[in-house]
Amino acid sequence: MNMPAPAAALGESDFEKLGSLPQFSNKRPRQSRATFVESASEAADSSAHPCAAEASLQAVLKHPGIWRRSAAAKPHVRALPTGLDDLDALLPGGGWPCGALSEILFEHDGLGELELLMPALAELTRRRQRVVFVAPPYIPYAPALDAHGLDLRYVVQLQTTEGEGAWSAEQCLRSGSCGAVLGWLHEADYTQLRRLQLAAESGDALAFLFRPARAAGKASPAALRLQVHADAAQVDIEILKCRGNIDPRSSTRLRWRA
Repeated sequence: MNMPAPAAALGESDFEKLGSLPQFSNKRPRQSRATFVESASEAADSSAHPCAAEASLQAVLKHPGIWRRSAAAKPHVRALPTGLDDLDALLPGGGWPCGALSEILFEHDGLGELELLMPALAELTRRRQRVVFVAPPYIPYAPALDAHGLDLRYVVQLQTTEGEGAWSAEQCLRSGSCGAVLGWLHEADYTQLRRLQLAAESGDALAFLFRPARAAGKASPAALRLQVHADAAQVDIEILKCRGNIDPRSSTRLRWRA
């Protein structure tokens, strides 16, 4: 069943609005002697004032990209509540990290992996922010999205080939016009994941990537990684990795539903 007209797929003109990738140069800028002398002087001043050096170190450690699991102080992490109180209580910031990549790993379809995002996506559409489904394995069922509170005027389905899925998601994230971008990648290397993470930071959007459970053992730059486990009795959510601190005494696996 096709999505209604408000949730039409992106066209070529929309990609033109998203903008092109920034150009990078591998040439190292030359540093003048005056600048070098000034930098050396500043370094000497910092070494002469250990309090200033300590303050600089503390500023670095407060960056949300620094993960200090055993640290007592919690860094500031901007987040959007997941809608699950028990999960929000465990996650630094209390929800999905904003401007970052989150991965959801699962054994097979139908475990509720998409339902896990519904409260957050509904909140984004209430804020009139666009939610983009990039190459979903199944056509999103509009009545079900509406029943979960999503405003279909801000829902877009983008159908691409499997090889173009990561690129399309990256362009949407970098555009700055999307609240959240959802993608499905069966195979993804670290470089692709890193580009998605940087694109989410650049566009200040939430990036959600659905991946098979076998990817749990592979390195990933994602700020948050969750795995959905299911057996005959219940469905659990396990936090594999997160940006920020988790109390070492807390369990990283919680029961979602029976």
